[in-house]
Amino acid sequence: MRVYKINMKLSKMIGIYIGSFIILGICILASLAWGSRYIGFDEVISALTQSDNMSLNALVVRERIPRTVFALIAGASLGISGLLMQSITRNPIADPSILGVNTGASLFVVVGITFFNLSTASGYIWFALIGAAITSFCVYGIASIGPGGITPIKLALAGASISAILSSLVSLIILPRADVMDAYRFWQVGSLSGATWEGIKSVLPFIIVGLIISVIFMHALNALALGDEVATGLGVNTGLVRIMCAIAGVILCGATTAIAGPIGFIGLMIPHIVRLILGSDMKNLIPMSAIGGAILLMISDVLGRIIGSPSELEVGIITAFLGAPILIIIARKAKVKSI
Repeated sequence: MRVYKINMKLSKMIGIYIGSFIILGICILASLAWGSRYIGFDEVISALTQSDNMSLNALVVRERIPRTVFALIAGASLGISGLLMQSITRNPIADPSILGVNTGASLFVVVGITFFNLSTASGYIWFALIGAAITSFCVYGIASIGPGGITPIKLALAGASISAILSSLVSLIILPRADVMDAYRFWQVGSLSGATWEGIKSVLPFIIVGLIISVIFMHALNALALGDEVATGLGVNTGLVRIMCAIAGVILCGATTAIAGPIGFIGLMIPHIVRLILGSDMKNLIPMSAIGGAILLMISDVLGRIIGSPSELEVGIITAFLGAPILIIIARKAKVKSI
């Protein structure tokens, strides 16, 4: 009987992974097909498989490949980043956008554009990472002040407060400078339209580092979910785990934000959806959060192109529209001991 249950569970997992990869493949084709010019799936496949196909449609498809590849990378990074933040804080509404990490990265990118004349993806990345790291430290420090230590509601309030302050600083810097505002206003919404191979190459090493750290500590995160005392009894250094996973989350979020802008709610929605389907084992949560994040971001990007046709709605608007109701539902159901 026990072997039968194990086989059933394994079959279910295999089915979920196969189904997820099929959906991901469809999303990739849709991302290459839809835009200001719609191209049929058969022509998309022809453009990808026939290098000598130099038709207009084939050229359009190849121009969309960097955007699609970056959507895969960015969605996976944001999904895992949200999962890590929720795991180390035990906060069901932890997310780079809610905790102010995105806003911190945005502020430092604005500072780089304004005072250091940054204009390249590689330059944005370092400033975004520094801003995300400093913001994370400030939010965590503020939330730990007072009786009871860190609680989910204190983290959310600290993140909202810091985010509001940083947003005001962003406005203070860019409003008197029309040139900076023009460079920043599309980026701040969150968009994949500016993705290039150069930007992908710049961000990829940071994403790989973040992914490696998350995989190395996934077993420790499983122990941490049982409580600090149990995890310590199992030989887990809880402080080290939290620090390293926080670094990984900041790297994944900051590097993505540097290229795409502050795209919110991916890291909030995906971990919850994956937990409902697969349970709480990090061995499944990490890869499926990556796949789910990529799927959701590409769906949002395609929806933005369809709704805004012949132009497009920025993907950050679509994810906010989808994520706001989810946040309300989670906030209503979350059990918060103190307020």
